[in-house]
Amino acid sequence: MARRSRFRWAWWVLAYVSLGLGIVGIVLPGLPTVPFILLAAFAASRGSERLHQRLMSDPRFGPMIRDWREHGAVSRRAKLMAVSTMAVCAVILWLVSPLWWTAALATAIMACTGTWLWFRPEPPAAPDSEAAAGS
Repeated sequence: MARRSRFRWAWWVLAYVSLGLGIVGIVLPGLPTVPFILLAAFAASRGSERLHQRLMSDPRFGPMIRDWREHGAVSRRAKLMAVSTMAVCAVILWLVSPLWWTAALATAIMACTGTWLWFRPEPPAAPDSEAAAGS
């Protein structure tokens, strides 16, 4: 970190809380993983250089964070997983919600989020995969 922030402790707390929520989101349907991991990386870059480096070098999270940071991009696989999870959650909501409008509101929010997500660019192909595709 080039400069010390007087709110470094707040960024540190936000980074670890976001990381925890992102990890819980891996196994808990309805809780998103990607936004919390991206938020954790952003906050860690301001509050914990050690956590930031660890996230950037992680084989699961590092490429996703770099794609977002460099291109504002989300992989097709992540898009499919997110939209599929939202669809399952919407079905569950419609089946168990006692008030129809709560299911409708949540489904509308998920539909807007899914639409926004599909309009995000995909990461550029790696040079290795372009060479393999061309041969």
